[in-house]
Amino acid sequence: MTNWYETAQRVEALEDMELDRELIQTMNERWESRLAGAQASINFYTPTFKSYQTTEISGCGKSAWPAVSITGGDCKLQCDHCKAKILEPMIPARTPEDLWRVVNEVIEDGGQGMLLTGGSNHRNEVEYGPYWDTIRRIKDEFPDFKIASHTALMDEDTARCMEQAGIDAAMMDVIGAQDTITQVYHLRRRVEDFEDTLDVLVNKTKMKVVPHIVVGLHYGHLLGEWNALEMLQRHVPDAVVLVVVMPFYAPQSRPFVTPDSSEVGRFFMDARAALPETPLLLGCARPPGKHKFQIDTYAVMAGLSGMAHPSDGMVELAARLERKVRVTPACCSIAVGDEVMAVEGEGGGVEVDLEAVLEHERRMREKVVPLSPATEGSALGGIKVVSEAGGGCCGA
Repeated sequence: MTNWYETAQRVEALEDMELDRELIQTMNERWESRLAGAQASINFYTPTFKSYQTTEISGCGKSAWPAVSITGGDCKLQCDHCKAKILEPMIPARTPEDLWRVVNEVIEDGGQGMLLTGGSNHRNEVEYGPYWDTIRRIKDEFPDFKIASHTALMDEDTARCMEQAGIDAAMMDVIGAQDTITQVYHLRRRVEDFEDTLDVLVNKTKMKVVPHIVVGLHYGHLLGEWNALEMLQRHVPDAVVLVVVMPFYAPQSRPFVTPDSSEVGRFFMDARAALPETPLLLGCARPPGKHKFQIDTYAVMAGLSGMAHPSDGMVELAARLERKVRVTPACCSIAVGDEVMAVEGEGGGVEVDLEAVLEHERRMREKVVPLSPATEGSALGGIKVVSEAGGGCCGA
Protein backbone atom coordinates (compact mmCIF):
# COMPACT_ATOMS: atom_id res chain seq x y z
CA MET A 1 0.00 0.00 0.00
CA THR A 2 1.29 3.43 -0.96
CA ASN A 3 2.30 5.63 1.98
CA TRP A 4 0.17 8.74 1.42
CA TYR A 5 2.02 10.82 4.00
CA GLU A 6 5.29 10.27 2.17
CA THR A 7 3.55 10.95 -1.13
CA ALA A 8 2.37 14.32 0.17
CA GLN A 9 5.88 15.18 1.29
CA ARG A 10 7.09 14.72 -2.29
CA VAL A 11 4.84 17.60 -3.40
CA GLU A 12 6.97 20.72 -3.10
CA ALA A 13 4.10 22.89 -1.85
CA LEU A 14 3.47 20.40 0.98
CA GLU A 15 6.98 19.26 1.91
CA ASP A 16 7.15 21.46 5.04
CA MET A 17 3.42 21.38 5.81
CA GLU A 18 2.30 20.04 9.18
CA LEU A 19 -0.13 17.21 8.43
CA ASP A 20 -1.94 14.70 10.62
CA ARG A 21 -0.07 11.47 9.94
CA GLU A 22 -2.60 9.30 11.78
CA LEU A 23 -5.55 10.81 9.90
CA ILE A 24 -3.78 10.34 6.58
CA GLN A 25 -3.08 6.71 7.43
CA THR A 26 -6.76 6.15 8.21
CA MET A 27 -7.78 7.84 4.96
CA ASN A 28 -5.28 5.70 3.08
CA GLU A 29 -6.61 2.47 4.58
CA ARG A 30 -10.26 3.39 4.06
CA TRP A 31 -9.61 4.41 0.48
CA GLU A 32 -7.79 1.22 -0.41
CA SER A 33 -10.60 -0.81 1.12
CA ARG A 34 -13.43 1.17 -0.49
CA LEU A 35 -12.06 1.60 -3.99
CA ALA A 36 -10.84 -1.98 -4.57
CA GLY A 37 -8.48 -1.01 -7.37
CA ALA A 38 -10.85 1.23 -9.36
CA GLN A 39 -9.58 4.66 -10.41
CA ALA A 40 -11.38 7.64 -8.87
CA SER A 41 -11.50 11.10 -10.36
CA ILE A 42 -11.38 14.66 -9.08
CA ASN A 43 -12.23 17.87 -10.91
CA PHE A 44 -10.46 21.09 -9.95
CA TYR A 45 -12.64 24.10 -10.70
CA THR A 46 -11.06 27.48 -11.31
CA PRO A 47 -13.87 29.89 -10.49
CA THR A 48 -14.44 32.80 -12.82
CA PHE A 49 -15.95 35.24 -10.37
CA LYS A 50 -12.55 36.57 -9.35
CA SER A 51 -9.01 36.47 -10.63
CA TYR A 52 -7.36 33.21 -9.64
CA GLN A 53 -4.06 31.51 -10.33
CA THR A 54 -1.63 29.01 -8.87
CA THR A 55 1.55 27.67 -10.44
CA GLU A 56 -0.54 24.76 -11.71
CA ILE A 57 -3.77 26.39 -12.89
CA SER A 58 -4.74 29.83 -14.11
CA GLY A 59 -8.28 31.14 -14.21
CA CYS A 60 -10.20 33.43 -16.50
CA GLY A 61 -10.74 36.38 -14.16
CA LYS A 62 -14.08 37.34 -15.72
CA SER A 63 -17.41 36.33 -14.25
CA ALA A 64 -19.51 34.06 -16.41
CA TRP A 65 -21.75 33.32 -13.44
CA PRO A 66 -22.42 36.44 -11.37
CA ALA A 67 -24.36 36.46 -8.12
CA VAL A 68 -27.56 38.52 -8.01
CA SER A 69 -29.40 39.49 -4.81
CA ILE A 70 -33.06 40.47 -4.85
CA THR A 71 -32.57 42.31 -1.55
CA GLY A 72 -29.27 43.97 -2.35
CA GLY A 73 -27.20 43.87 0.83
CA ASP A 74 -30.18 43.56 3.20
CA CYS A 75 -30.89 40.53 5.38
CA LYS A 76 -33.09 40.34 8.47
CA LEU A 77 -31.23 37.48 10.15
CA GLN A 78 -27.76 39.01 10.56
CA CYS A 79 -26.24 35.60 11.31
CA ASP A 80 -23.09 35.75 13.41
CA HIS A 81 -20.82 34.24 10.75
CA CYS A 82 -21.95 36.52 7.93
CA LYS A 83 -23.76 39.71 9.07
CA ALA A 84 -25.12 39.94 5.48
CA LYS A 85 -21.67 40.97 4.22
CA ILE A 86 -21.65 38.16 1.65
CA LEU A 87 -24.54 39.93 -0.12
CA GLU A 88 -22.82 43.30 -0.49
CA PRO A 89 -20.66 42.54 -3.58
CA MET A 90 -23.54 40.90 -5.42
CA ILE A 91 -25.48 42.62 -8.21
CA PRO A 92 -28.65 44.12 -6.68
CA ALA A 93 -32.00 43.46 -8.36
CA ARG A 94 -34.56 44.80 -5.91
CA THR A 95 -37.49 44.64 -8.35
CA PRO A 96 -38.54 42.18 -11.07
CA GLU A 97 -37.80 44.90 -13.63
CA ASP A 98 -34.28 45.23 -12.25
CA LEU A 99 -33.79 41.48 -12.54
CA TRP A 100 -34.83 41.46 -16.21
CA ARG A 101 -32.43 44.31 -16.95
CA VAL A 102 -29.56 42.68 -15.03
CA VAL A 103 -29.98 39.34 -16.80
CA ASN A 104 -29.98 40.97 -20.22
CA GLU A 105 -26.78 42.83 -19.34
CA VAL A 106 -25.17 39.63 -18.05
CA ILE A 107 -26.05 37.74 -21.23
CA GLU A 108 -24.81 40.59 -23.44
CA ASP A 109 -21.52 40.40 -21.54
CA GLY A 110 -21.19 36.69 -22.23
CA GLY A 111 -22.70 35.32 -19.03
CA GLN A 112 -23.80 31.68 -19.00
CA GLY A 113 -25.88 31.73 -15.84
CA MET A 114 -26.24 33.26 -12.42
CA LEU A 115 -26.82 32.60 -8.76
CA LEU A 116 -30.11 34.14 -7.67
CA THR A 117 -30.27 34.78 -3.97
CA GLY A 118 -31.22 37.37 -1.40
CA GLY A 119 -31.36 38.13 2.28
CA SER A 120 -33.79 36.21 4.45
CA ASN A 121 -36.75 37.39 6.46
CA HIS A 122 -37.01 36.52 10.16
CA ARG A 123 -38.17 32.99 9.30
CA ASN A 124 -35.16 32.28 7.04
CA GLU A 125 -37.22 32.62 3.87
CA VAL A 126 -36.14 34.52 0.76
CA GLU A 127 -39.23 36.28 -0.56
CA TYR A 128 -39.09 35.34 -4.26
CA GLY A 129 -42.86 35.53 -4.85
CA PRO A 130 -42.91 38.74 -6.95
CA TYR A 131 -40.11 37.39 -9.16
CA TRP A 132 -41.57 34.09 -10.39
CA ASP A 133 -43.11 35.53 -13.58
CA THR A 134 -39.88 37.36 -14.46
CA ILE A 135 -37.80 34.23 -13.90
CA ARG A 136 -40.15 32.29 -16.17
CA ARG A 137 -39.80 35.03 -18.80
CA ILE A 138 -36.01 34.82 -18.54
CA LYS A 139 -36.01 31.05 -19.02
CA ASP A 140 -38.44 31.25 -21.94
CA GLU A 141 -36.41 33.96 -23.66
CA PHE A 142 -32.97 32.53 -22.86
CA PRO A 143 -33.42 28.76 -22.34
CA ASP A 144 -29.68 28.05 -22.19
CA PHE A 145 -29.14 30.58 -19.39
CA LYS A 146 -28.78 28.59 -16.16
CA ILE A 147 -30.14 29.83 -12.85
CA ALA A 148 -29.04 28.38 -9.53
CA SER A 149 -31.02 29.68 -6.59
CA HIS A 150 -30.48 29.76 -2.85
CA THR A 151 -33.78 28.58 -1.42
CA ALA A 152 -33.42 29.11 2.34
CA LEU A 153 -36.39 27.37 4.03
CA MET A 154 -39.56 26.78 2.04
CA ASP A 155 -42.72 24.70 1.91
CA GLU A 156 -43.89 22.44 -0.91
CA ASP A 157 -46.01 25.12 -2.63
CA THR A 158 -43.06 27.54 -2.80
CA ALA A 159 -40.73 24.82 -4.03
CA ARG A 160 -43.15 23.99 -6.84
CA CYS A 161 -43.37 27.68 -7.77
CA MET A 162 -39.58 27.75 -7.98
CA GLU A 163 -39.57 24.68 -10.20
CA GLN A 164 -42.31 26.01 -12.48
CA ALA A 165 -40.47 29.31 -12.84
CA GLY A 166 -37.59 27.36 -14.38
CA ILE A 167 -34.89 27.37 -11.72
CA ASP A 168 -32.22 24.83 -12.69
CA ALA A 169 -30.59 24.14 -9.31
CA ALA A 170 -31.79 24.70 -5.77
CA MET A 171 -29.35 25.18 -2.93
CA MET A 172 -29.77 25.37 0.82
CA ASP A 173 -27.67 25.11 3.97
CA VAL A 174 -28.39 21.94 5.91
CA ILE A 175 -27.97 22.57 9.64
CA GLY A 176 -28.06 19.66 12.04
CA ALA A 177 -27.81 21.33 15.48
CA GLN A 178 -30.59 23.28 17.18
CA ASP A 179 -28.10 25.37 19.14
CA THR A 180 -26.51 26.52 15.87
CA ILE A 181 -29.90 27.51 14.43
CA THR A 182 -30.80 29.43 17.57
CA GLN A 183 -27.47 31.00 18.48
CA VAL A 184 -25.64 31.55 15.18
CA TYR A 185 -28.63 32.13 12.89
CA HIS A 186 -30.78 33.90 15.51
CA LEU A 187 -33.64 31.84 14.16
CA ARG A 188 -36.75 30.35 15.75
CA ARG A 189 -36.93 27.33 13.50
CA ARG A 190 -36.23 23.65 14.12
CA VAL A 191 -33.71 21.20 12.72
CA GLU A 192 -36.75 19.40 11.32
CA ASP A 193 -37.62 22.48 9.23
CA PHE A 194 -34.32 22.13 7.39
CA GLU A 195 -34.94 18.45 6.75
CA ASP A 196 -38.49 19.18 5.58
CA THR A 197 -37.16 21.68 3.02
CA LEU A 198 -34.57 19.17 1.84
CA ASP A 199 -37.28 16.49 1.55
CA VAL A 200 -39.51 18.77 -0.53
CA LEU A 201 -36.73 19.82 -2.90
CA VAL A 202 -35.35 16.32 -3.43
CA ASN A 203 -38.56 14.31 -3.51
CA LYS A 204 -41.25 16.72 -4.75
CA THR A 205 -39.43 18.64 -7.51
CA LYS A 206 -37.28 17.82 -10.53
CA MET A 207 -34.76 20.59 -9.93
CA LYS A 208 -31.14 19.71 -9.31
CA VAL A 209 -30.65 19.94 -5.56
CA VAL A 210 -27.21 20.90 -4.27
CA PRO A 211 -27.28 21.47 -0.50
CA HIS A 212 -24.38 22.89 1.48
CA ILE A 213 -22.92 21.90 4.81
CA VAL A 214 -20.95 24.71 6.45
CA VAL A 215 -18.31 22.88 8.49
CA GLY A 216 -17.54 24.61 11.78
CA LEU A 217 -20.67 26.77 11.64
CA HIS A 218 -21.09 26.65 15.41
CA TYR A 219 -18.48 29.30 16.22
CA GLY A 220 -15.75 27.26 14.56
CA HIS A 221 -16.65 23.98 16.25
CA LEU A 222 -18.21 20.94 14.60
CA LEU A 223 -21.55 20.23 16.22
CA GLY A 224 -24.40 19.27 13.88
CA GLU A 225 -22.44 18.29 10.78
CA TRP A 226 -22.83 14.53 11.22
CA ASN A 227 -26.56 14.94 11.85
CA ALA A 228 -26.74 16.95 8.62
CA LEU A 229 -25.04 14.04 6.84
CA GLU A 230 -27.71 11.68 8.14
CA MET A 231 -30.40 13.98 6.73
CA LEU A 232 -28.67 13.88 3.35
CA GLN A 233 -28.55 10.10 3.50
CA ARG A 234 -32.33 10.08 3.97
CA HIS A 235 -32.90 12.53 1.10
CA VAL A 236 -30.02 12.03 -1.33
CA PRO A 237 -29.42 15.13 -3.50
CA ASP A 238 -27.67 15.55 -6.85
CA ALA A 239 -24.49 16.82 -5.21
CA VAL A 240 -23.30 18.24 -1.90
CA VAL A 241 -21.06 21.24 -1.37
CA LEU A 242 -18.88 21.34 1.72
CA VAL A 243 -17.47 24.68 2.82
CA VAL A 244 -15.53 25.61 5.96
CA VAL A 245 -16.68 28.60 7.94
CA MET A 246 -14.83 31.89 7.38
CA PRO A 247 -16.24 34.21 10.06
CA PHE A 248 -14.52 37.42 8.96
CA TYR A 249 -17.53 39.47 10.05
CA ALA A 250 -18.30 37.81 13.38
CA PRO A 251 -18.96 40.23 16.24
CA GLN A 252 -16.36 40.45 19.00
CA SER A 253 -19.00 39.38 21.49
CA ARG A 254 -19.45 36.09 19.63
CA PRO A 255 -16.00 35.13 18.31
CA PHE A 256 -15.33 32.14 16.07
CA VAL A 257 -12.24 29.96 16.28
CA THR A 258 -10.61 28.55 13.17
CA PRO A 259 -11.93 24.99 12.77
CA ASP A 260 -9.36 22.29 13.46
CA SER A 261 -8.11 21.11 10.07
CA SER A 262 -7.79 17.48 11.17
CA GLU A 263 -11.37 17.43 12.45
CA VAL A 264 -12.52 18.94 9.15
CA GLY A 265 -10.59 16.22 7.34
CA ARG A 266 -12.26 13.51 9.42
CA PHE A 267 -15.64 14.95 8.50
CA PHE A 268 -14.69 14.89 4.81
CA MET A 269 -13.75 11.23 5.20
CA ASP A 270 -17.05 10.40 6.92
CA ALA A 271 -19.03 12.37 4.34
CA ARG A 272 -17.44 10.35 1.54
CA ALA A 273 -18.32 7.12 3.34
CA ALA A 274 -21.89 8.28 4.07
CA LEU A 275 -22.60 9.35 0.47
CA PRO A 276 -20.38 7.07 -1.62
CA GLU A 277 -22.13 7.72 -4.96
CA THR A 278 -22.93 11.41 -4.52
CA PRO A 279 -20.62 14.12 -5.92
CA LEU A 280 -19.00 15.91 -2.99
CA LEU A 281 -17.55 19.31 -3.85
CA LEU A 282 -15.30 21.50 -1.71
CA GLY A 283 -16.37 25.10 -2.10
CA CYS A 284 -13.92 27.97 -2.18
CA ALA A 285 -14.95 29.21 1.28
CA ARG A 286 -12.37 27.92 3.74
CA PRO A 287 -9.78 29.49 6.06
CA PRO A 288 -6.66 30.89 4.38
CA GLY A 289 -2.98 30.15 4.90
CA LYS A 290 -1.76 26.82 6.19
CA HIS A 291 -5.31 25.78 7.10
CA LYS A 292 -6.33 25.93 3.44
CA PHE A 293 -3.38 23.76 2.40
CA GLN A 294 -4.22 21.23 5.12
CA ILE A 295 -7.95 21.20 4.37
CA ASP A 296 -7.34 20.86 0.63
CA THR A 297 -4.91 18.00 1.21
CA TYR A 298 -7.42 16.12 3.34
CA ALA A 299 -10.17 16.79 0.78
CA VAL A 300 -8.12 15.18 -1.97
CA MET A 301 -7.22 12.23 0.25
CA ALA A 302 -10.80 11.78 1.48
CA GLY A 303 -11.91 11.31 -2.13
CA LEU A 304 -13.98 14.42 -2.70
CA SER A 305 -15.19 14.72 -6.28
CA GLY A 306 -14.34 18.36 -6.92
CA MET A 307 -12.59 21.39 -5.47
CA ALA A 308 -12.84 25.10 -6.22
CA HIS A 309 -9.77 27.29 -5.77
CA PRO A 310 -7.33 24.41 -5.20
CA SER A 311 -4.20 25.30 -3.26
CA ASP A 312 -0.85 25.04 -4.98
CA GLY A 313 0.23 21.42 -5.27
CA MET A 314 -3.23 19.84 -5.21
CA VAL A 315 -3.20 18.86 -8.87
CA GLU A 316 0.15 17.14 -8.38
CA LEU A 317 -0.99 15.46 -5.15
CA ALA A 318 -4.12 14.08 -6.81
CA ALA A 319 -2.12 12.83 -9.76
CA ARG A 320 0.44 11.16 -7.46
CA LEU A 321 -2.46 9.43 -5.69
CA GLU A 322 -3.45 8.05 -9.09
CA ARG A 323 -6.68 10.02 -9.36
CA LYS A 324 -8.05 10.85 -12.78
CA VAL A 325 -7.50 14.61 -12.73
CA ARG A 326 -9.64 17.06 -14.65
CA VAL A 327 -9.52 20.85 -14.67
CA THR A 328 -12.55 23.01 -15.48
CA PRO A 329 -11.42 26.63 -15.88
CA ALA A 330 -14.89 28.14 -15.92
CA CYS A 331 -18.23 28.38 -14.20
CA CYS A 332 -17.81 26.64 -10.90
CA SER A 333 -17.60 29.30 -8.28
CA ILE A 334 -18.92 27.15 -5.47
CA ALA A 335 -19.24 30.20 -3.24
CA VAL A 336 -21.81 31.81 -5.51
CA GLY A 337 -23.68 28.83 -6.78
CA ASP A 338 -22.10 27.63 -9.99
CA GLU A 339 -22.63 24.08 -8.74
CA VAL A 340 -25.32 23.68 -11.40
CA MET A 341 -22.43 23.22 -13.82
CA ALA A 342 -20.47 21.02 -11.45
CA VAL A 343 -23.11 18.29 -11.46
CA GLU A 344 -23.62 18.18 -15.21
CA GLY A 345 -21.47 15.05 -15.46
CA GLU A 346 -18.30 14.40 -17.42
CA GLY A 347 -18.92 16.97 -20.11
CA GLY A 348 -16.62 19.72 -18.90
CA GLY A 349 -12.99 20.35 -18.30
CA VAL A 350 -9.76 18.92 -19.57
CA GLU A 351 -7.84 15.90 -18.35
CA VAL A 352 -4.23 16.08 -17.23
CA ASP A 353 -1.67 13.40 -16.44
CA LEU A 354 1.01 12.98 -13.78
CA GLU A 355 4.00 13.33 -16.09
CA ALA A 356 2.66 16.62 -17.47
CA VAL A 357 2.15 17.96 -13.95
CA LEU A 358 5.61 16.92 -12.77
CA GLU A 359 7.25 18.35 -15.86
CA HIS A 360 5.45 21.63 -15.25
CA GLU A 361 6.56 21.68 -11.62
CA ARG A 362 10.18 21.05 -12.63
CA ARG A 363 10.04 23.91 -15.11
CA MET A 364 8.53 26.23 -12.50
CA ARG A 365 11.34 25.44 -10.05
CA GLU A 366 14.00 25.90 -12.70
CA LYS A 367 12.22 28.98 -14.07
CA VAL A 368 12.34 27.57 -17.56
CA VAL A 369 9.86 29.52 -19.67
CA PRO A 370 9.80 27.78 -23.08
CA LEU A 371 7.64 24.72 -23.54
CA SER A 372 8.62 21.83 -25.72
CA PRO A 373 7.05 21.61 -29.20
CA ALA A 374 4.88 18.76 -27.96
CA THR A 375 3.21 20.97 -25.34
CA GLU A 376 3.06 24.32 -27.10
CA GLY A 377 -0.48 25.37 -27.89
CA SER A 378 -2.00 22.68 -25.67
CA ALA A 379 -1.37 23.89 -22.16
CA LEU A 380 -3.61 24.73 -19.24
CA GLY A 381 -1.69 27.13 -17.05
CA GLY A 382 1.43 25.31 -18.19
CA ILE A 383 0.04 21.79 -17.74
CA LYS A 384 -0.25 19.71 -20.89
CA VAL A 385 -3.76 18.73 -21.88
CA VAL A 386 -3.97 15.05 -22.71
CA SER A 387 -7.61 14.97 -23.76
CA GLU A 388 -10.31 17.50 -24.41
CA ALA A 389 -13.84 17.66 -23.11
CA GLY A 390 -16.04 20.64 -23.69
CA GLY A 391 -15.31 24.30 -23.92
CA GLY A 392 -14.21 26.86 -21.41
CA CYS A 393 -11.97 29.88 -21.18
CA CYS A 394 -8.74 28.03 -20.55
CA GLY A 395 -6.00 30.29 -19.25
CA ALA A 396 -2.50 29.55 -20.44
